[in-house]
Amino acid sequence: MAKQKTIYTCQSCGHASYRWLGRCPDCGSWNSFLEERVFDRKEKGGPHTLQTDALPQAISTLDMAEEDRVRTNIGEFDRVLGGGMVPGSTVLIGGDPGIGKSTLLLQAMGSLAAGGHKVLYVSGEESLRQIRLRGERLGALSENLLVLAETSLEKTHDALKKTKPGVLVIDSVQTLASAAFESSPGSLSQVKEVAASLITYAKKTDVPVFLVGHVTKDGNIAGPKALEHMVDTVLYFEGERGHQFRILRAVKNRFGSAMEIGIFEMKESGLAEVLNPSEIFLAARPVDASGSAVTSSLEGTRTVLVEVQSLVCRTIFGIPRRTVVGVDYNRVMLLAAVLEKKAGITLANHDIFIKVAGGIRLDEPAVDLGVVSSLASNFLDKAVDPKTVIFGEVGLAGEVRGVNQAEPRVKEAAKLGFKRCIMPKDNLKGLKVKGGIEIIGVTTIKEAMAYLF
Repeated sequence: MAKQKTIYTCQSCGHASYRWLGRCPDCGSWNSFLEERVFDRKEKGGPHTLQTDALPQAISTLDMAEEDRVRTNIGEFDRVLGGGMVPGSTVLIGGDPGIGKSTLLLQAMGSLAAGGHKVLYVSGEESLRQIRLRGERLGALSENLLVLAETSLEKTHDALKKTKPGVLVIDSVQTLASAAFESSPGSLSQVKEVAASLITYAKKTDVPVFLVGHVTKDGNIAGPKALEHMVDTVLYFEGERGHQFRILRAVKNRFGSAMEIGIFEMKESGLAEVLNPSEIFLAARPVDASGSAVTSSLEGTRTVLVEVQSLVCRTIFGIPRRTVVGVDYNRVMLLAAVLEKKAGITLANHDIFIKVAGGIRLDEPAVDLGVVSSLASNFLDKAVDPKTVIFGEVGLAGEVRGVNQAEPRVKEAAKLGFKRCIMPKDNLKGLKVKGGIEIIGVTTIKEAMAYLF
């Protein structure tokens, strides 16, 4: 018999205690401990054992038969996954409520079902009629797409035994609950139990499993970080409510790059792939406006040209305001300090507002020179040439450092009709670019400002 016990678990980090605590000693969260009744299983092998009698094998003797990835025929989705779904993999997709996670998965599963794959879509948040209405809108109706409205983990496993699908979708992992725990669905123990059970099922049957995860107000997937460590791939579906564009970003991928992004446009009939995002992000650029600069960002294997907009104005308060959207705040403050110290542009008594047009977020250091150029342009009230693209990492001494993959960045700019590129001088060695674009190498931000203004 399994022995029952009561523990108190922090819902933020997973720290367990035999008594209730007001503040978690691990993560510092207040009032995050909930009482949970769990069972100590003593049976041989446990509920999530893959093989109980397997013997260790030499890695050199293992079968190296190449696994065929399963493609959904949605290019942006397949590329973020690393070229398609790997048999037996588990993918966790998180995002804000209403951002389009269910739409993306139902659309992808409809495409798979149309190609002859049997798919089981389990929803604990919608009724069967609601799923049918959404499927009609997305054009995802197929005899191979099976839907189930269920919140019981055990009944879900019964359905899996009867239907034996080729792909499984759980929407969402926080709505399923196991009868082995008395805690409510979505609690820490339930989420870990459900995830462990479904991951074991995926490894035993080689069935790809997609788990939809809720996101907290901090932007993290609800539940412990251990959930992200358990799965093979973690994807975040991002976007702003005021923009029609959505970005699928890989933050962990055991079978592909963890830096890939897929860009979609939300339409009435579902999500449409954006095959050339640079043209979309630069479509509505202002003409001869100061504070606008085009920079190049490398997202996985894709080069994206985006517009950085800045507004610098004298403050009317004692402390200047700093508002940054789409770029790391601390990085912008560092660049503003370098610009003031090394280029003589005084920003200490000015408000600074920076935004990346299109709702995309830039995280790599190659966009530093673009941010600096945008700030200087608005401060001096001089427009940057609209046919100029700028990229490079900026150091604390005001130097412009080389970046990765400089050649694809320049080629993308030339393809879109840009006539001039200001980039680090270190990247000029061995650069081979055709298309009539003028390439200017700089070593300091002061040198870059001389070319721009």
